[in-house]
Amino acid sequence: MAKVIITQVKSTIDRPQRQKRTIQALGLGKINRSVEVELTPQIAGMVNKVNHLVSVKEA
Repeated sequence: MAKVIITQVKSTIDRPQRQKRTIQALGLGKINRSVEVELTPQIAGMVNKVNHLVSVKEA
């Protein structure tokens, strides 16, 4: 699997609780915080649900 860098670019204020929990599960929570993870189908699905709050780059 490929590694990707996920960076939070927008706040979770005024977002549904489900999106806030997804951001937390990805290891994010503050703007400009980044994590490097394997791009599994589970991670891809989580990123797809909050793609308006994050940016994704290949590592």
